[in-house]
Amino acid sequence: MTRRRIVGSIVSLDGSQASDFTLDSTAGEEVTLSETLDDGPTVVLVNRGHWCSFCAEQLQTFSEVAYDLWFHDNVDILPVVTDPVGKLTEMRDRYDLDIQLLADPDGSVADQYSGTEQTSHGLTGIAATYVIDTDGTVRYEQVADHPADRTQGNFVRYFIRNDFANPFGDG
Repeated sequence: MTRRRIVGSIVSLDGSQASDFTLDSTAGEEVTLSETLDDGPTVVLVNRGHWCSFCAEQLQTFSEVAYDLWFHDNVDILPVVTDPVGKLTEMRDRYDLDIQLLADPDGSVADQYSGTEQTSHGLTGIAATYVIDTDGTVRYEQVADHPADRTQGNFVRYFIRNDFANPFGDG
């Protein structure tokens, strides 16, 4: 498990080693984080569930930039969702996503990153975005304070192309 630093009351992974994981994808194959890092940086998105409209909106922004990031920067997008593959396949198809979703129905991967919580929909991941460099170091972390508080795909694209620095300055 990843050693975490406490920043205020929020557990932060920024600057630490990302926990490796292997999950089933909606493409019918297993995906392992460390294998994607062999080719380039990886973006891990933790999403709440197939029912979450804010999650779908964020996933659409990453779907729009995924090919460009992969083609030009060797970046993989790994959306981790606390649902079984069947529900995620329906979500992928309903929102016409060009990225595959990873099933984390027991929340074990979400727990290693942003955490999980019990909601009226059952166990859900706490929404978060992580950019992990090829050494496995978390270079960017954003954990949502509110379900609608999400990092969008274009910001991550510019962040990676700005050598892992905020392209808009510190503010």
